[in-house]
Amino acid sequence: MVSRKLPLVLITNAVPPAVLAPLEGLARVVTGPASGHLMSRAEVLQLAPDLDGIINQTELRVDLELLERAPNLKIVANVAIGADNLDLQLMAHHGVFATNVPHAFVDATADFTLGMILAIARRIVEADHYVRSGAWNNFQPGVWDGALLRNKTLGIIGYGAIGRAVGHRAGAFGMRVLHHRRTPCESPEYSSLDRLLRESDFVSLHTPLNADSHRLIDARRLGQMKPGAYLINAARGRVVDEQALVDALRSGRLAGAALDVFENEPQVHPELKNMSNVILTPHIGGGTLESRHDARYFCVENVARVLSGQRPHALLNAPLPKPITLA
Repeated sequence: MVSRKLPLVLITNAVPPAVLAPLEGLARVVTGPASGHLMSRAEVLQLAPDLDGIINQTELRVDLELLERAPNLKIVANVAIGADNLDLQLMAHHGVFATNVPHAFVDATADFTLGMILAIARRIVEADHYVRSGAWNNFQPGVWDGALLRNKTLGIIGYGAIGRAVGHRAGAFGMRVLHHRRTPCESPEYSSLDRLLRESDFVSLHTPLNADSHRLIDARRLGQMKPGAYLINAARGRVVDEQALVDALRSGRLAGAALDVFENEPQVHPELKNMSNVILTPHIGGGTLESRHDARYFCVENVARVLSGQRPHALLNAPLPKPITLA
């Protein structure tokens, strides 16, 4: 009797066994290191000739090199909303499905964004460091006063599901909301980018990274912002020109910034690290226990669908499916 090997699926980091249930009996699964670190590109390329599916955190660039080394590859599932690591047209040409996770991280990222706004407006991180340093020795009314959110204007750039969720939450704090996206709409909250930057006390970025948004917030745009405003970025690091942001903060043009993503991640501009009016976090905006589980499970289900001869959900391209073969 001929031995039949199940298709091989790679997950570039370690995941809880419970999320693998949809692949039981359909595939063999290889996961990344138990340390929580991501598998290196070199390791992925070494496994590529045998792979039928890949689940990654958007860290893996899916380009011609990878696709040519993976002739059996049928799907790459991003455990994220973003897809700037995927060459969608090239993947379609090679018959490889590309998917993302459009919904699982929406509420988590919106909650996080409001947390960043509150933290930077009320100087929470700065005050925490002050207490931990031992410098606090008496009540100091007025010294640590921050900004009240009520009646402040929040400008949201990128008004997809996350942008809308942020706007909804901001309304509960009594904030006025303006939003901008590439496609104009009739909403009274819709604004040109120039007006949004000019009138907003807080500018929050939620646009995907593409040719239009790369370094969208540059020196010219930062110069258009309302003096004393705050910039929040939980979208993609390369939407912001970091050196221009440093210059705007150093000059006092901006009151502060809260950044969860960076232009050359995981490297951070050294001057940002030394600014007390800047909050820096390691790309954790969408990361909650619940959202991470839901996103991983969604990706595993998508891979299982493809290996069962079905089209995946949240499809980003339109390839011709490859046949499933058991050797």
